[in-house]
Amino acid sequence: MLVCVRPSNALIEPAKEPISQDPRGEADGTPRGRPARLGGIGRDDRLFCPENRFLWHIATRSAIFLGSGPDASLSRRLDRGKYPVEPPAALPPGEVRVACIEARNMTEEIKKPGKEALRQMEVIRTGTVDLLPEDELASRIQRCLDQNRPLRVKYGADPSAPDLHVGHVVPFRKLRQFQDLGHQVVFIIGDFTAMIGDPSGKTETRKRLSPEQVQENAKTYFDQVFMLLDPARTEVRKNSEWLGKLNLTGVIELAAKYTVARMLERDDFCKRFKGEQPIYIHEFLYPLAQAYDSVCVRSDIEVGGTDQRFNFLLAREIQREMGQDPQAILTVPILPGLDGVMKMSKSLGNYIGITEPPREIFGKTMSVGDERMPDYLRLVLGYPEADVRALETQMRQGSLHPRDLKARIARELVATFHGAQAADEALRHFDRVFRDHDQPEDIPNVEIHLPAGEDGLWIAALLVQAGLCESNRKARKAITEGGVRKDGEKITDESVRLGPGEHVLQVGKRNFRRIRLTT
Repeated sequence: MLVCVRPSNALIEPAKEPISQDPRGEADGTPRGRPARLGGIGRDDRLFCPENRFLWHIATRSAIFLGSGPDASLSRRLDRGKYPVEPPAALPPGEVRVACIEARNMTEEIKKPGKEALRQMEVIRTGTVDLLPEDELASRIQRCLDQNRPLRVKYGADPSAPDLHVGHVVPFRKLRQFQDLGHQVVFIIGDFTAMIGDPSGKTETRKRLSPEQVQENAKTYFDQVFMLLDPARTEVRKNSEWLGKLNLTGVIELAAKYTVARMLERDDFCKRFKGEQPIYIHEFLYPLAQAYDSVCVRSDIEVGGTDQRFNFLLAREIQREMGQDPQAILTVPILPGLDGVMKMSKSLGNYIGITEPPREIFGKTMSVGDERMPDYLRLVLGYPEADVRALETQMRQGSLHPRDLKARIARELVATFHGAQAADEALRHFDRVFRDHDQPEDIPNVEIHLPAGEDGLWIAALLVQAGLCESNRKARKAITEGGVRKDGEKITDESVRLGPGEHVLQVGKRNFRRIRLTT
């Protein structure tokens, strides 16, 4: 017997006669898109055969194999090219009953987006690189509006360093847009995946972190998230909640849902494979673990940088394999780091932390290359494209100095994370030290006692003891490169010795110490 399944689970008329035409479509001449209701069965219905556990959607000709076990609503959509499953040629006469399984749990209900859903899509689409598939997302937004529930918008960050950085602001601005539209952000702290290490964009295996390092780094993440997102519309989770509970059987079952050949299609793995660089098995587990995050939080859409596109698409496959409607994916441009070449990254050390002191944020921003200023205006501060182009024109014409625009960007960044007062103070400090070449007002004081019988210390040793350099080797390098000043005068001779008294030492542009040498 066949069972008719409808999303509404409404009563269905019994079939009074056999249906001899092909239930998939228009064998009776009915144009596609028009209902063909015979014996109470229509093109928008689904036919379920309990004997072989296949379900057919008449209109889309899609076949689904229902999972066995206690949760029969978990299903797997079949690729018709791989699984040549055909629906029955006719529906036998007799009773046609409603299944006790909601079709919503087995296949995406295509909803035509209304005016509000289309408006939201316009907002969401701005500033994106990838938004896939758009029609599916628009339909899902409409369904959420109909059901009076928010989209679940997933974003994940591994705590590979103690603080979030300005590069995170780019996707966070998009997350805040979703929240302003009434949707729920699910922020996943990757405390488990950080111990694997994200191989995205890497030409070599990422160094793995210990559980202690991860937990230490993650301590401040909760507070940092809410510097940018609305706490009322943010759900913060750690993926150790579910990944830490997976046993070996669960890992094998997850790994069995994707092939090595598909993994090697990923650009970074492909390059390493062709270059005969090692790829370790645990690196394949990272995108699978990230995909399993999407399953566990029932993600509707995932947001991240363009380097995550492969991981996001893989998550769609895993969700589909595990009976969920696959998430949409949204990627945004990646912000270059302070070097202007590589992406801003905690592991590369080329980042501006959002919890760093105001002066540090300001100073680091002022070191960004002039050619990267438009990226900060667009991606971090959210300037409209017309305003960015107008500022670029002013710089080309000479009416706006690049330094002044950079100071404006730095001030707005500091104000975002520390407030306007701190931003103004950071600007004054920077001008006093770097424009007017004055010393800072609040230089840290360090008192150092000379060893018995010594009348002075070598400059390199003094820099290390004062905390301005990590080692004698780095101190000597800073001296020979002209990066060290004593009382405003550059020192290039590493054989200089300083005797008792007070000296102001400077290494680089922003590191000062007031040294008091005593016997």
